[in-house]
Amino acid sequence: MEISKTTLDKVLLIKPDVFEDFRGTYVETYNEKAYSKAGIDVKFVQDDVSMSTKNVLRGLHGDSTTWKLISCPYGKIYVAVVNCDKDSNQYHKWECFTLSDRNKWQVLVPPKSANGHLVLSDLALFQYKQSTYYEQQKQFTIRWDDPELGIWWPVKNPILSQRDDKKAE
Repeated sequence: MEISKTTLDKVLLIKPDVFEDFRGTYVETYNEKAYSKAGIDVKFVQDDVSMSTKNVLRGLHGDSTTWKLISCPYGKIYVAVVNCDKDSNQYHKWECFTLSDRNKWQVLVPPKSANGHLVLSDLALFQYKQSTYYEQQKQFTIRWDDPELGIWWPVKNPILSQRDDKKAE
């Protein structure tokens, strides 16, 4: 497994080892011992999956306590991560990643960060592990096209939920 630092503190890009042969591919998507040995000592307690169609944009969502390990086991997604820690010198800095079933990459997102994703393929599966149990009332939402952030998204009119179409909470 290859782990790379990103421009955002504590946000890591993880490239798992992939075994390929004539039958297809095999990837170990998580191994607590291997991740801990690599310096990722996060206890995950919940796994979540969402399936969406092209141009669906979910997020930007986050909370103050949850680590997330994000992947895309099917399709292709564009993931944005925003530092939302008001005490950080990187407050409101962001970085984007393209995750897919082809590259098998993962992004580790720390607490006090928001993440959102846009589906680039006809259909995509967004999967993430969480270090806390989901509680919507503890989450914050930032509008995907917040002019203060200026995140570049490869879509002009995404398909949004009512929650994601509102101004910041």
